[in-house]
Amino acid sequence: MTVKPNANVHAYVGSYSPNGQGLYSFSQDPIDGALRPLGLHAGPPNPSWLCPAADGTRLYVANEFDGAAGGCGQLTAYAREGKSGALTLMQSVSSGGAAPAHLSLSFDQRFVFAANYGGGSVAVLPVAADGSLNEPLTVSRHAELFGAASSASQPAALAAPGSFAISGHDGGPHAHMAQLDPSGRFLLVSDLGLDLMISWRFDAASGQLTAPQSWRASSGAGPRHFAFHPQRAELCYVLNEEASTLACLHFDAQTGRLSTLAEVSSLPEGFKGSSFASDLRFSADGRFLYCLNRLHDSIAIFALAPDGSLALRGHEWTRGSYPRSFAFDPSGRFLYVCNQRSDHLAVFAVQAGDGGLAFTGQYVAVGSPAAICFVAV
Repeated sequence: MTVKPNANVHAYVGSYSPNGQGLYSFSQDPIDGALRPLGLHAGPPNPSWLCPAADGTRLYVANEFDGAAGGCGQLTAYAREGKSGALTLMQSVSSGGAAPAHLSLSFDQRFVFAANYGGGSVAVLPVAADGSLNEPLTVSRHAELFGAASSASQPAALAAPGSFAISGHDGGPHAHMAQLDPSGRFLLVSDLGLDLMISWRFDAASGQLTAPQSWRASSGAGPRHFAFHPQRAELCYVLNEEASTLACLHFDAQTGRLSTLAEVSSLPEGFKGSSFASDLRFSADGRFLYCLNRLHDSIAIFALAPDGSLALRGHEWTRGSYPRSFAFDPSGRFLYVCNQRSDHLAVFAVQAGDGGLAFTGQYVAVGSPAAICFVAV
C-alpha cells in the first residue's frame, strides 16, 4: 500500500518491563519516517506482540507473562480512535497458556490465534461483535501430541562453529508463532523447543483445529518465526533461532504438508560464536527477505530469485543491541528495528532498487522495545 505524504499513520510499540513501561503510541512523518510520541498506555505488563485489526479500529496485544489465573498470560483488546490513534483498554482475557509470544487474526477477523511459549500451546479465541475477545475456544498443547522434548541436547547441527545457542531446548515445547497460510485453510505453528512446524487444518466456521501434522527442522534449529512468499503461496520461509538459519519450505495447500527445499545461514560467512535469529519480513514487492540476528546485531538481506531461492546480499548493523523484531511502515519506504537491550528503535530508509538499507540517523527512545506495528488511515 502506498501512503500519501499527508496520510495519518500511527505506530505502536510494545515493551518489556522494567525498562519498558507499557504500550507506546507515535505518529509518523511519512516524508522522513520520524516517529513523534503521542502517549503511553500502561495496561497489562509485557506487551510483546501487537496485531491491529484489518480496519484499524482495534489493536490486539499479547502480554508475555504468567501472572493470570492458572499461570497463564493474557491477550488484551484495545479500541483505537482513527484520527488521534488513541487507545482505550477494552478487556484482557487468558491466553490459555504461559508467556504468549505471538498472536494473529483470521482473515475474516472472527478469531485470534495465540502461541504460548511457556508450556507450548496454541489457543483459538473468538472475537465478539464489538471487537472484544472471548475466552479460548480451544487450547492445543504440543506435549500431548508430539512429546515433551526435542531430540536436540547440543548446539544446533547447522549453527556457526562455537555456538552455544541452546536456550530454547530445555526439555519442553515452546510455541513461538501461530498464523494462517495464505489460503486460510491451515494454521501453522512453530515450536522452538520441539524443533517442529505444526500444520493444523482450520475450520473457519467453527474455529476448530484438527488433523495436526508436523515438519521437523534440522537438529536443534529452533523454528521461531516464518513468512510466506507474497506472490508464491507454496513457499514458506522459516527463521531458526538457535541455528541462525533460514529454511525454505514447500507448502502443499491441499494437504498442509511442509517439505524442505533449502536451508542457509543468516550470518556472514566465517562467523564463529553464538547468535540468535529473531524475526523476518518480506519487502512489499517480494524481491527481498530481511532477517534479524541477535548478538551479531545485524539485518541479513536476501534477494529472491523467481524460483524462490535465496542469495545473501549482505548485512546491515542494527545500530543497537539484541534486535528482537522489526517492521516496515505502510509505504514500505522505512524499516524500524526494536533494539531490545539498547532501549531504542533505529530507523532505516529502504533502497527500492537493490533492497539495501540506509540508517537515517534517527533513534526512538523506548525501554526494552519488543514489537512495533503500524496503522494507516
